[in-house]
Amino acid sequence: MNWRHLVLIAFAGFWATTGAQAADPQSVSGGRHVDLPNVQLWITDSGGSGEPVILFHPNTGNSEIWQYNIPAFAEAGYRVIAFDKPGWGKSIVREGQAPLPVVETLDALFDFLELEEVHLVGTANGGYFAFDYAIWNPERVKSLVIAASGLGLDDDPEGEAFRSRAEIPGMRQQPSEIRELSPLYRGMNPEGVARWLEIHDNAQQEGATEPPLMVPNTPSKITALNVPMFVIAGGIDLVTPSGAISLWSEHLTVPFDWLLVPEAGHVLIWEQPEVFNQAVIEFLQKH
Repeated sequence: MNWRHLVLIAFAGFWATTGAQAADPQSVSGGRHVDLPNVQLWITDSGGSGEPVILFHPNTGNSEIWQYNIPAFAEAGYRVIAFDKPGWGKSIVREGQAPLPVVETLDALFDFLELEEVHLVGTANGGYFAFDYAIWNPERVKSLVIAASGLGLDDDPEGEAFRSRAEIPGMRQQPSEIRELSPLYRGMNPEGVARWLEIHDNAQQEGATEPPLMVPNTPSKITALNVPMFVIAGGIDLVTPSGAISLWSEHLTVPFDWLLVPEAGHVLIWEQPEVFNQAVIEFLQKH
C-alpha cells in the first residue's frame, strides 16, 4: 500500500471521548436557507475569514451530526460550513423537480458565498459526494478528508468479493444503532445514542431521492484524484470495515494520510469527536 503513514490511537487516549461527548456542542439551529438552482439548501456557517471547511454528512444524518466537530474546527481558525443534502434535513427540493448532482449544487453555493478554495470533509455517504467534487473541480479543492466511507464504488469486483465474505449474516436487518454505533459507545453513552437516533430519525425526508454523482465512483476515478487526501477508518466499523477502505485506497496514486481509530464504529465522527477533530485539524494545517 502507498500509505504515507499509519496512525493508531492508543486505547487510553480515547476512552474519555467515547464515554462522554465533548463539551459545548455546536447548535445548528441558527442555519439558513440559500436559494440555489432547484433547491433551497439549508446551511450552517461559522463565518469568519478562515479557510473554508465543507462538511458532508452521512445518509443516516443531516448537518446536525457535526455538532461535536464544528466548534473544534472553528476554534482552530477555519470557516466551517455544513449543509443538508437535498432531500435530507431542512433542504427543500423544489416541487416537481429532481435534485441536481451535489457537485452542481455546491458549485452554486460556493459562488454565492464567494469561496475560491475549500477543504472537503465527508463521512460515510457524504464521502461519495466529497470525492465526486474533488474529481470534478480539483482546482477549487485544497484537501479532501474521507471517513468511514466505501465511496459506493461501481466496477469494483475485488471490493464486492471482500464485502460478501466479510459481512455479518443478518446485519442489514439489525436496528441502525446496532449497525452503526460501536458496542463500547452504546454501552458507555446512552444519552449520545438517544441523540444520534433523534438525528437519524429526522435525516431523510419522506420520498426523497438520492442526488446523483456527476460520474460514478470507480477504481479508475480514484486513480485520477490529484488533491491531498486523508483517509480515516473505524476499527470496528460493521458497515464499512477498515479492510474495505484500505482496498479502495490502494487505487490512490497521490500520497495520502491514513488513520485507523480503534473501537470506533461507522459513526466515528460522533463517537470519538476529539480524536477525529485533532487528526483532521493537523492534516488541514499542512495544506
